[in-house]
Amino acid sequence: MSDIRIASAEDQILLDKEAKYCSYGDTVHYIEPPRIFSRCEGSYVWDTEDQAYLDLQMWYSAVNFGYANPRLNNALKQQIDTLPQIASQYLHKGKIELSEMIAVDAKNKFGLDGRVHFNVGGSQSIEDSLKVVRNATNGKSLMFAFEGGYHGRTLGASSITSSYRYRRRYGHFGERAQFIPFPYHFRGPKGMTKEEYGSHCVQQFARLFETEYNGVWDPKVGQSEYAAFYVEPIQGTGGYVIPPMNFYRELKHVLDQHGILMVSDEIQMGFYRTGKLWSIEHFDVQPDVIVFGKALTNGLNPLGGIWAREELINPKIFPPGSTHSTFASNPLGTAVGLEMFKMTNEVDYGAMVMAKGKFFLEGLQDLQKRFPIIGDVDGLGLALRCEICGPDGFTPDKATLDYMVEEGMKGDMVVDGRKLGLILDVGGYYKNVITLAPSLEISYPEIELGLKLLEQLLVRATNR
Repeated sequence: MSDIRIASAEDQILLDKEAKYCSYGDTVHYIEPPRIFSRCEGSYVWDTEDQAYLDLQMWYSAVNFGYANPRLNNALKQQIDTLPQIASQYLHKGKIELSEMIAVDAKNKFGLDGRVHFNVGGSQSIEDSLKVVRNATNGKSLMFAFEGGYHGRTLGASSITSSYRYRRRYGHFGERAQFIPFPYHFRGPKGMTKEEYGSHCVQQFARLFETEYNGVWDPKVGQSEYAAFYVEPIQGTGGYVIPPMNFYRELKHVLDQHGILMVSDEIQMGFYRTGKLWSIEHFDVQPDVIVFGKALTNGLNPLGGIWAREELINPKIFPPGSTHSTFASNPLGTAVGLEMFKMTNEVDYGAMVMAKGKFFLEGLQDLQKRFPIIGDVDGLGLALRCEICGPDGFTPDKATLDYMVEEGMKGDMVVDGRKLGLILDVGGYYKNVITLAPSLEISYPEIELGLKLLEQLLVRATNR
């Protein structure tokens, strides 16, 4: 095991400047000293000392198609040379064709007509969705959301994100959420199958509507105080928790009975992360609104947006000027988004991602058999989880995972004579879950390499 890494003289100069001039409001240093990176390609990033790191989180799933993807990079370069910018109140071909692509796909999959509205990123698109929802429900500002859910850190988005830490110092501005337990089977009641626990969670939610005295429903007029239920079909920051397949179908039935919209937040799990364009597709339900971002442009140019049912977003109910951003539907972002759709339509990305995910999950299950500190592994496509626990295989062990993350960033592991680092992301209710979101373009040898590097970190953690 190596000693603590010391920043180079050049890096230290930059770190001193960062300490003096940069806001820490959007900065979290998970390791000390922080790494400064200089280049990237495929599944790897390199620091200023040219040390390579295999990245198994890909910028929180924003870079689904690999760093510096040549095809997507070229689409951006070509757009820069033709129409790099135009005010968002004016039309350009990319906005129209990308909207059509998303809306036609939704029609084919869900049987619903709808429209697309763009903004510059995920949190901003959540804000737009809140406007659509409130407008369509006569101004209702109360929402349901899940414990463990994460929807962003702008004011509206943080109000429906379950972590009080993100909104504690800012108060509330309109939206409020009631947080409902998510079917987190590994930490749920014992004695139930995953499907039984999913049904149990729905039944506990449904009881809120049994009587007016449960606080959310007026049976005399048949109205709920709540406008929508914001769901991440697979929880992201919450630890890549994958619910039972019956859960959303049963939940949607309750919502439809009481006139409550379902908003599917696909910002982290969309664009084939789970083997489908939208992760909600796995669960046989029709969402009312879809929110997307991140991997639409492979992280190259900020672009997010929403798709909503025609009844919620047509020009009569959601007229011009309802919401606006200077950089919404920017031509650089829409050009990359269009190329991403063309690329994924040429290859069966669904089958490819599911096969790679199965291979990766089998490797994690093998590690689980050999290392008792792995309490749970699960995955859907290339959204995978590995929960680090105490010796009992259940008690959350954040300290051990923090140690593994720090060791991975030392860049001193050796596999087949090659020195490498490993970039991991930490999630989960107890911050003890490795949330794995590798590039969808990752090769099978790279998956095997990732598993070998994980094994070395587990050995270090076990023997420390």
